[in-house]
Amino acid sequence: QLQFVESGGGLVQPGGSLRLSCAVSGSRLGIWSMGWYRQAPGKQRELVAGITRFGSTNYVDSVKGRFTISRDNAKNTVYLQMNSLKPEDTAVYYCNTDAPLPSWGQGTQVTVSS
Repeated sequence: QLQFVESGGGLVQPGGSLRLSCAVSGSRLGIWSMGWYRQAPGKQRELVAGITRFGSTNYVDSVKGRFTISRDNAKNTVYLQMNSLKPEDTAVYYCNTDAPLPSWGQGTQVTVSS
């Protein structure tokens, strides 16, 4: 069973940057297409970035040009580099497979505020 441990969140001012990490255990990361999701207060969880097993990426329109998803299969870790952060990016961020499995990690809180 896959397990996910997200880290790297925090409080950042608008325009700032953060790099999130997701340590994956229970399986070899290289066989999975992965995604970063977020859930803001009162809203449904949404997929913001995905990366296939082969390294192709896709992004929701609201983060295109600002966020970059990457993976290091040797380290079983997925990353999300977030630049030019906006208050509307405030949410708890999670990673999971691209067709999300039922078990989620604890997530990491990202708060963008001045």
